[in-house]
Amino acid sequence: MIDFLKTLHDFVWPNSWVAAFPLLSLAPTPLALASTVLFIWSLAPAFKGRVGAGFLGWLGLTCVLALLPVVTGLILAISGGKVPSAVAAPADVQQRLCGQVSDLTRYCLPADPPRDLEHWMYTAFTLFSLLAVGALARGRWNGDFLGVNIGLKLLPIITLFLAGCVYMIGRVALVPGNAVGA
Repeated sequence: MIDFLKTLHDFVWPNSWVAAFPLLSLAPTPLALASTVLFIWSLAPAFKGRVGAGFLGWLGLTCVLALLPVVTGLILAISGGKVPSAVAAPADVQQRLCGQVSDLTRYCLPADPPRDLEHWMYTAFTLFSLLAVGALARGRWNGDFLGVNIGLKLLPIITLFLAGCVYMIGRVALVPGNAVGA
């Protein structure tokens, strides 16, 4: 069961899909693709001053695609899992993949333990961004709080932030940061 959850949590586009559609390499996961499309789509409500049903449907799909890795990540974290950049791979894996054994991850990069908390931070930013986009798109903050249609002009900024957070979730999970060996 844990292996299935890891596979679901770590899903990236297969190489054959990327070969057929090279632009998929810019958004390596379904959530990254959905958040990028959401950013591009958010420009229309910002200029038109109204949100269409298609945008709300895509926002719902993006939320579902965000909740899948969040829920599986929570289960994996409860069972003791950490992001690959935060823990050293077993010695036999390091020897097989990297040709040496010296506190390396399965990607042959130095382990960086703080990256696990950073991964969770970007996940929280992603969820809060999705909540903010949903509230703005449904008009919950328009009117007295932000003024009419000002919230819709904020949609591209928040969705760009969302896409950046989704990118950083993957980057933090795989690549060590400045605190290597901490």
